[in-house]
Amino acid sequence: TLLTIHNLGYQGLFPRPALKQIGLDDSLFHPEALEFYGMVNLLKGGILYSDALSTVSKRYAEEIQTREFGFGLNGILRARTESITGIVNGVDYEEWSPDRDRYTAAPYDSCDLAGKRICKRDLLETFGLPVANINRPLIGIVSRFAGQKGFDLIEEVAAELAQEDLCLAALGSGEARYEKVFLDLTLAHPDRFAVRVEYDETIAHKVEAGADMFLMPSRYEPCGLNQIYSLRYGTVPIVRATGGLDDTIDVETGFKFLKYSGSALLETVRAALTAYRDRKRWGEMMERGMKKNFSWDASAAEYHALYQRLVR
Repeated sequence: TLLTIHNLGYQGLFPRPALKQIGLDDSLFHPEALEFYGMVNLLKGGILYSDALSTVSKRYAEEIQTREFGFGLNGILRARTESITGIVNGVDYEEWSPDRDRYTAAPYDSCDLAGKRICKRDLLETFGLPVANINRPLIGIVSRFAGQKGFDLIEEVAAELAQEDLCLAALGSGEARYEKVFLDLTLAHPDRFAVRVEYDETIAHKVEAGADMFLMPSRYEPCGLNQIYSLRYGTVPIVRATGGLDDTIDVETGFKFLKYSGSALLETVRAALTAYRDRKRWGEMMERGMKKNFSWDASAAEYHALYQRLVR
């Protein structure tokens, strides 16, 4: 049995009677089995009783064994460290590729980027931002608005971000606190900030294709897919160096910050804005990102090798 952990923050916690309801003996309700601070923890059971464990990036496989990212399970994960494998998620380039995207205003690729400017104009219009912003750097966000995603950092430096020469288009929904952060920015600066409080597949593709940069300041991120999509679309990622974000983005293809603070986020955004003004350097960074390959081919081969080890 192989258990894959996608996000350790979601564990399946239930009251003690849940054991009987799912046909397990009550004798399993003790700290060496499924008991977890007075609750039944189904993920803990999976970790204890699987032959092997995997998770969705190499960095996250290390992080979940620490107090900071272990959500109380770091001890039993450290005890099973030899059984844990990190394999980064793959993406479907048939669905997420700018040369064939059915949702975007124009196709483009690394050899001909003319279509990206058309997509940027379309994105500005979709979010109701003035097309006069076409030459201003445009940051895109597509996300759940949740604490995990680092939006408290944006809240912390919202006033400073608003002073920078940039536009921001955010798509997502979730916690009211973070929805309000973006709604307040939009209300205060309607010419440069816009939010759509929803999730819409078409608009998500438009953000990836039309933005110049993609922001993911996550507190933790097991793998993340949008930064990988962004690379293919020539949309330079700005990410916190955690989990799969750290595994998939490097200094040649994007911008990273390590310290979880608003000041670190702001400093990194400013570094990206400075780089954007050097059109040759920026174009080279876009091209390197677009040539990266995070298809399922490589990840599937790693899973196949893991299965073979388990069978042996």
